[in-house]
Amino acid sequence: MLVKTFAGAVQGVDAQTITVEVSTGGNVAAGKPFYYLVGLPDNAVKEGFQRIEAAIGNIGLKMKRIKTVVNLAPADIRKEGSSYDLPIAMACLAATDQLKAEQLDQYIIMGELALDGSLRPIKGALPIAIQARKERFKGFILPKQNAREAAIVNELNVYGVEHLREAVDFINGQLEISPTVVFTRDEFFEQQQVFEVDFSDVRGQLNIKRALEIAASGGHNVILIGPPGAGKTMLARRLPGILPPLSLHEALETTKIHSVAGALPQNTSLIAARPFRAPHHTISDVALVGGGSNPMPGEISLAHHGVLFLDELPEFKRTVLEVLRQPMEERKVTISRAKLAVDYPANFMLVASMNPCPCGYYNHPEKECVCGPGQISRYLNKISGPLLDRIDLHVEVTPVSFDELSDTETPLTECSKDIAARVVQARKIQDQRFKDYAGIYANAQMPSRMVREICAINPAGATLIKKAMEKLQLSARAYDRILKVARTVADLAQSDEIKIEHLAEAIHYRSLDRESWGSAR
Repeated sequence: MLVKTFAGAVQGVDAQTITVEVSTGGNVAAGKPFYYLVGLPDNAVKEGFQRIEAAIGNIGLKMKRIKTVVNLAPADIRKEGSSYDLPIAMACLAATDQLKAEQLDQYIIMGELALDGSLRPIKGALPIAIQARKERFKGFILPKQNAREAAIVNELNVYGVEHLREAVDFINGQLEISPTVVFTRDEFFEQQQVFEVDFSDVRGQLNIKRALEIAASGGHNVILIGPPGAGKTMLARRLPGILPPLSLHEALETTKIHSVAGALPQNTSLIAARPFRAPHHTISDVALVGGGSNPMPGEISLAHHGVLFLDELPEFKRTVLEVLRQPMEERKVTISRAKLAVDYPANFMLVASMNPCPCGYYNHPEKECVCGPGQISRYLNKISGPLLDRIDLHVEVTPVSFDELSDTETPLTECSKDIAARVVQARKIQDQRFKDYAGIYANAQMPSRMVREICAINPAGATLIKKAMEKLQLSARAYDRILKVARTVADLAQSDEIKIEHLAEAIHYRSLDRESWGSAR
């Protein structure tokens, strides 16, 4: 008897429908196996037979010892992972008349089986659900832990089950299961901008808060330079709280990536807050940008529409930092293999932090630096010029004094909500400015040709930049960056033109472009 069920395979952040064909019948020769699995399965799929047989036996049914051929089509796509256990088990039961086969082809079925028949969660439930709706399947049967994630997709009935027995009884009509319902928009807006940390917790550091407000307003990459304990990490972790709220479309894109990577918490529906990723400096280049024999999203894709924080930047391997350059420009990463190429989105804000020297106390107001004359230059040279060229704001962080920390009389500073309101207003100006330019949403994304047009300055401003570049020995690559940041400062001030004070503030944020920085003692 021939029976078909349907499953899904994830490629990149999209899914493709897989047909599971099971044919039974015929004699089995002595000493020969009765079960054959074809269709380019990996080891996890092949090993599923042992789980399937045990699970079927433990719910009181039988894996009959007759010749059984299982084909996963299309056969030229590699099938990976354990989530094919449930559709194969259901098809085998239907092919041996232990399950009604009439309705099986109306559902996408996915799930990993435990030996007792219970179901374990899968990866990529959301993109598979999107593909199921596109192909007009009646419903999606999957582990209950993934049901809310898949139920984001409307016009598709999502049935979360906890056990193989539930799935069998549901198809046989012996058990009624209510579809999982998620009120996507209501939950999304309820969960937006819910953060555990707030800028009001930070004493002092007003200049650093201002720099991060500018970075958030224009989508600029930023590097924080300061001694240990100055508050670089604390400030960076509060940055997502002042970024504009995710749109529903952005939230869906972000959730898809986390679903594919298996990084979505169980029983979660939609990611409503901008992600903050902070990988350790021992990370490999593949883990950062994505890849592997079975390509998976890396940290830069998991930070899509959010913040990628690289703490102690010079401690990262140079090869790891260099692979960031292209994704930072193109806002996506392409992973190519012999038989396929997948694209993962990577539109993130880079926030990096570093000490000014190996000991950490160069230019410290109180402690003396013990580094040798060439050590500081060698330390800074760990960061390549092309990478530094893609960072718009260089911010020097100084330690907070004891008096500021212990001051209980001065009221707390602005909260993240107040700063975010100004950021949102600045982004609205940019939305209007770039409405006719596809793929550009913020000042930081402007190409050089557009900078000359949009960031026009008057003769007094041109004179100021010229003097700054000569006096501060700024490199040529700083010119465009200064104009972009100045445009953002002007947007925050609700100014149509870039004024002298806007340029002066932008010039202030180019510390590492000064040729004397790190070489003079």
